[in-house]
Amino acid sequence: MAGNTIGGQKARNTNYERYGRDFYKRIGAKGGRNSTTGGFAANPELAKIAGRKGGKKSQRGESHKEKLEENSQLIDDLLKAGASYRDISRAIEVPYGSTRNWIKKNLEIFDEVD
Repeated sequence: MAGNTIGGQKARNTNYERYGRDFYKRIGAKGGRNSTTGGFAANPELAKIAGRKGGKKSQRGESHKEKLEENSQLIDDLLKAGASYRDISRAIEVPYGSTRNWIKKNLEIFDEVD
């Protein structure tokens, strides 16, 4: 049994004696023949689609830009009513950091909030 270097060498020698010097070459070739390079390597278009889906679900701010812009009037009204960034992010279901950064970049009222 190969529990260390010496055991590994003994196992190799036993395999050579039983199955020939090309034992590892043959089993490696079997594995290569049996493998099917599936998934993204077989279908680059699928990779593109999956990447797009992942990017849209990302927690980074850019992916939430559309939702923030759609709700800009609501955000403005909530800020004027004294709502915190956290309250706003919960109301429109966008992460806090994305909400805060978008408000600071896009709305002039943020000076009154911070």
